[in-house]
Amino acid sequence: MRKKKNKPLRIILCVLAALILIAGAYAAYVFIAYHRLPDNTALQVRSAADGTLEPGTPQRLVSFNTGFGAYEPDYSFFMDGGTQSWAWSKERLNANLAAIADFLRNEAADFFFLQEVDENATRTYHINEKALMEAALPGYDCVYAENWDSPFLFYPFTQPHGKTQCGVMTFSRAPIASAVRRSLPVENTVMKLVDLDRCYSVSRVPVTNGRELVLFNAHLSAYTSDGTIATEQMNMLLGDMAAEYEKGNYAVCGGDFNKDLLGDSSRYFGVSGADYTWAQPIPEGTFDSLPLTLVASSNAPSCRTADAPYNPNQFVLTIDGFIVSDNVRVLDHQVIDTGFAYSDHNPVSVTFELAE
Repeated sequence: MRKKKNKPLRIILCVLAALILIAGAYAAYVFIAYHRLPDNTALQVRSAADGTLEPGTPQRLVSFNTGFGAYEPDYSFFMDGGTQSWAWSKERLNANLAAIADFLRNEAADFFFLQEVDENATRTYHINEKALMEAALPGYDCVYAENWDSPFLFYPFTQPHGKTQCGVMTFSRAPIASAVRRSLPVENTVMKLVDLDRCYSVSRVPVTNGRELVLFNAHLSAYTSDGTIATEQMNMLLGDMAAEYEKGNYAVCGGDFNKDLLGDSSRYFGVSGADYTWAQPIPEGTFDSLPLTLVASSNAPSCRTADAPYNPNQFVLTIDGFIVSDNVRVLDHQVIDTGFAYSDHNPVSVTFELAE
């Protein structure tokens, strides 16, 4: 009789022990699988361009965080407080990627910088978005740099986010001679499992005067504990750009900085961001002693918060923009207002020319 009374308790204990074992095994897998790519990794260049790059000739660059093709206006993301962990469906994802490809072809810029392009990810049904973007722009040299390769994330439990290989892509109408991936500093605590790996790519385009246009395609961290790492990332990037200028080269950076590039975007767009702490301004004085200029547009926001579907009362801001060296003359810049039709970001553009 006593054995029968203890049987339910033994079953419960066995189930708890199994759950603890599974949780421990998963935690071990996440830590063991975590890795970072080496710094200064050489990148393969797809050679297709046959143009030349001359000083004094206007050049147009469009930078676009594509939101892995999932962020239609009705999309929200679980890591930002929303509900979705995958794109809505494979069919809707393909349609949105096709719209992004059409947008790029219609813009016909001299250079494109893309961020958050999945190469192989659960959240995007393992569609190779890198290959799709390459096919959309066949007459350009192209460089892909893996930003992160995350272990399988078993959350949310109803639809686990899974494993993600995601990167940044650089396209150029003028030939790219070489490219490398620079590894950015990231959190060294357990936060690194959220912050993942981070990088920017550096692509070198020869100019007819013997110099180089050095293109920096950046996607800096959004999820950090206290902002220290974000500042270290920015300082590293700016240091590399300034070093190229000192060599006599031209330096242009574009991308998603995950910083409020306008200082306080609510002054421009009318919605307070007091409840959001992830996009802080770049510290004052950052550019004071550098041969570099920040280029950020306020004609429209470049990013919406993703804790809910897009609506006119949502907090919006500008975190996408450019940094140029002092020997690069900016002729025009703007946010291309798509109404967040394809991503939680609007594309941004800059037209510039290289000084003699």
